[in-house]
Formats: sequence, C-alpha cells, structure tokens
Amino acid sequence: MKELLSGNEAVARGAYESGVKVASAYPGTPSTEILQNLARYEGVYAEWAPNEKVAFEVGIGASMAGVRALVAMKHVGLNVAADPFMTFAYTGVNAGFVLACADDPGMHSSQNEQDNRYFARFAMVPLFEPSDSQEAKDMVGVALQVSEEFDTPSILRLTTRVSHSKGIVRLGKPKESAPGGFLRDRKKFVMIPAYARIRHPMVLERIGKLKDLSDRTALNRIEWGKSSVGIICSGISYQYAKEVIPEASFLKLGMSYPIPERKIRRFASRVRKLLVVEELEPFLEEQILALGIHVEGKKYFPRLDEFSPEIVEEGLYKAKALRPKRVSVSWTVTPQTASLPRPPVMCPGCPHRSFFFALNQAKGLVLSDIGCYTLSVLPPLESIDSCICMGASISTAHGVAKAIERAQTQEKRPVFAVIGDSTFLHSGVTSLMDVAYNKGNVKVVILDNRTTGMTGGQDHPGTGRTLQGEPTRQVDLVKLVESLGIKRVRVVDPYDLETTSQVIKEEVSAQEPSVIITNRPCVMLEKFDPSLVHRVDPELCEGCGMCLRLGCPAIVPGEVIPSKKEGGKVRRKAEIDPTLCRGCTVCEQLCKQGAISMAGA
Repeated sequence: MKELLSGNEAVARGAYESGVKVASAYPGTPSTEILQNLARYEGVYAEWAPNEKVAFEVGIGASMAGVRALVAMKHVGLNVAADPFMTFAYTGVNAGFVLACADDPGMHSSQNEQDNRYFARFAMVPLFEPSDSQEAKDMVGVALQVSEEFDTPSILRLTTRVSHSKGIVRLGKPKESAPGGFLRDRKKFVMIPAYARIRHPMVLERIGKLKDLSDRTALNRIEWGKSSVGIICSGISYQYAKEVIPEASFLKLGMSYPIPERKIRRFASRVRKLLVVEELEPFLEEQILALGIHVEGKKYFPRLDEFSPEIVEEGLYKAKALRPKRVSVSWTVTPQTASLPRPPVMCPGCPHRSFFFALNQAKGLVLSDIGCYTLSVLPPLESIDSCICMGASISTAHGVAKAIERAQTQEKRPVFAVIGDSTFLHSGVTSLMDVAYNKGNVKVVILDNRTTGMTGGQDHPGTGRTLQGEPTRQVDLVKLVESLGIKRVRVVDPYDLETTSQVIKEEVSAQEPSVIITNRPCVMLEKFDPSLVHRVDPELCEGCGMCLRLGCPAIVPGEVIPSKKEGGKVRRKAEIDPTLCRGCTVCEQLCKQGAISMAGA
C-alpha cells in the first residue's frame, strides 16, 4: 500500500511501524507535524512537553523502561535539550531512542540557521539524513535498530524541504514487540563521576564500531556515473544535485555521521574531480579533508540559506563540473503582480496588537520572547527592543534592570518583558522565579492567548487539553505566578484599551516586580462572527490615520482627501476590508470622530 506523505508524516508513520510507543515534543517549525500525526496512531502515547529538554527526558525514561521512544524538535530546540542529550550519549539506551531534529536552512521560521549535524559529532552518536519521504519513514526504523544494537541514541536529521515536501511512500505493517521492562543498571544510568568515567571509554569504543557500520550500510551508497565528477552529498542536497547533473557519480550518505572513510577513499580514487554538495556548514567537507583527501565544496556553494537546483547548478558551473549551464529557465517565473509583497504581520483582530499599542504609551524598554508577538518589532508598532531565544525575555529584562540600577545611569524608562503563555511555561517560569528571588523590578507581561500560536495552535499545560484531545489539568497562571513570589498580578482584556493603558501605568509606578496577564484567546481559535465586522463612515472620517497606527491588515488607506492648502499634506480616509475584520473594536475605540462602528449597527 502506498500513500502520499510529507517527510514529517512519514517520520510519524515510520515510528508507528517500528514499534515506538512513547513520543514527546515541543512544537517548532519545521518539525511540528511529526507528533501531530504520530498522536493519531492507536497504541502510541504522544504528548506536547513544556519544552524540548522535558520532551527529551520523557523519551529517556521510556527507553529506560524498555519501550521504543521518539522525541521531536526543531534545531534550536536541541540547544534546550543539550544537557540530557549529551549525558544520554554516555548512558546509552535500554530500548531504541531516536531524536527527530529538523533544521531550518534559510530561517523560514527561526532565529538562526545552525547546522545540527555538529551535535551528532559533538555527542558521538549516529546521524541519519533522509532525502525524501520514503527514506524518512524507513530511516526511523534503521535509527532505532542501530540505537539498540550499539547502545546509543540516534539522530534523524531533517530539513525544511524534506519535512514539508510530499512523496509516495510504501507503507508497512506495524511491528509488534513486547516492552522489555525497566533496566536497573546503576553503573549505566547513574552518571556520578565514578560511573561516567566508566562510560566515556565505551562511547569512544562505540564510535569506532559505528564507523565500521557506516562503511557497511547500504544507506551510504555509490551510484557510478561518469568518472569526471564525483559528488558526495546527503539529505535534500542529493535531490538537487541529482536533478542538475544526473550523469555524475554520486556517493549518497544516508548515515552521514560517522562518515564512511573506506567508502569515501574508494569513491575519491575513481573520480577526477571530487565535490561535496551540502547545505549550511562544511560538515562533510572538513571531515573528508581531515582524511587527507582533496575535495572542494564551500569554495563553490554558499554557506548561507537553503539550497535549490539553481543554486546547486551555479556552484557546479563555478566548479567547472558543468559546461555550459545545464538547467535552462524552464520553470515558470511568478510575475510580481501575481503575489503582492507583504511583510509578516499579526492577524486582523489579534489581541497582541492592541496590547502593544497600549504598551507603547509607557515608552519603556521592552525585551521580547519568541512568538507571534515578536512581529510587533515591525512598523507601525515598533514595540520591542530585543528577542534572543525561548524564555529569554524575563531574564534579559532582569539583567537590563539590574545593570541600570547598579550603574546608576540616567535611564528612567521602565523595563518590560513580554512572553507568550506557551513560552512562559516552556522556560520563562524559572526566569520569573529569579526576578522574585533576586528582588528585581521588572514588569512582566504574559500574553495569554491559550495556545502555541506561532506554530499553528498546539496545546500546552495552560490550555486544559492534551495532544491526544483529552481534557486535563490546566495550569492557573495567576496562582503559578503568585507561587513564585510575585505579589502584584493583574489580568487585563487587551481589547479594552483604556483599562489596559491604566493598568500598565499603575504597574510602572509600583516599586516591585509585577505581572500583567492578558486574557484574550488567539483569534484563530475563535469562530468568526460576521455580525461583528466594522466599517468606516466616509462622511465622518477625516483621514487622521490614528486607526492605521494599529497596523491591522483589515484597515487600509482609501479615498484621498485633498489638502486645503496648496502643497499641504494629503490625507486619505480609512477603509475596512470586511473579509478580514474580526470585530475586535480596537479601531473603534481609537477613532475620535466616531467614524468606525459595526457594519450592521
């Protein structure tokens, strides 16, 4: 039986077929759909964890209990999970453990484009890189098998194009296996220094055996073609290179760490020009050069951004592997008028927009976290001053405030930290605890929209639902914040501009830390009510532009109001697109002319 699956769907299918019974993840593009799909299979327990470190540790526990486990995250998530990951590489597994980690070359939805293949080398664990959906499914099973045979966690490294592209996949039958039971082996799993010193030599011995496997496995295969050019590649780069220069010889690496030394030497000895085609860092190129084999790669191919057939073709052309250009402009160039350029913006009716509009009145320093609200950095709101990583806003704000306090500078602006509900539960809780404990005076805003909005609306411990749709205990944010030692906690409706502005003003004047929690859910969770759609009365609108300062996509400049003076400023009346308006009323509150009201009123 065959199905059309994305790479993420295929990973979920592969986990199901391979007997994975426990899976955990924190949502993050481009990996999110792995768990969403795995959760639908019968007999699998899948959960959203508060953060990647917790997800990884859940997977470790399942493995220790003798149950195959899969943990999924995006590339930056492994930074969060690096602590248990590095030690788990020492302890090894009881049952198979695979980490599905998706990199984001080109930073489509990420704060950096780190190459996580280096994590495999760092921890000395096997790395598998599928090139399409079929391989994504099959390699889950191989990675689990290798995990158990070599007593190691395995990494399945995806990239955006593999995760989100679809391909035909041959399905198999799910593997039936009895759980092995909890393994009590203190010298293996209790990493006190005395026992860790025993495990480290085992890790070094294991990597030697994995090198031998890398040379033997069919995942690393030579496809002989012309001997004039030999290309070594892995992942999606294989597809691009194969499309551009199919007549070349290829060494395709499905198991890309450890690299297959003997196979590389054999391949290199039979081609005249040896090239490495790989996205991002020269991970393979550097290791091959270290073997004393002459190879070229980043000399011709960029170290930045996501590859495409055109980029690969350009590199091969520079390397004189292609002459003349082989890929003609046969693809359809999208005319500029077909898709109007538009910067990323918050949704129409987004409650974050109105809060940031009110927050701007306080003229503070605003340290932001990662989420939809980070888009408030763009005009016209331009509300935030920093964004580092998940959970960093509160700690960073605390550092700024303490620095100002210690240096006794003339800086009088209040210091705010803004963070979403999901991100707060991910890793903001400990930061707020630090503020309370160390007598900080940061004004923290938790933008509670009852979901993980940036990745498409996943549940978390604050929503009251599990990934598999069951009702569950819901974190009470107010009580949680109070339990950390914060005495001033305010809850506001961000659609109520006047009250929100007043609460912000009151909290700024308080000489102690405080937390403001907004209480409007994400508009994508709400059912659209057409009776709430607003309109602009052109007879009353004077073109002051106040409503446009919200940056709501539903409000656009309309009819021109000619200047009364020659050379004077030309104004434009506002218009509201009824197909976009969600009826939040914030523009109505701002309009001093009373020109905006519900369309049906």
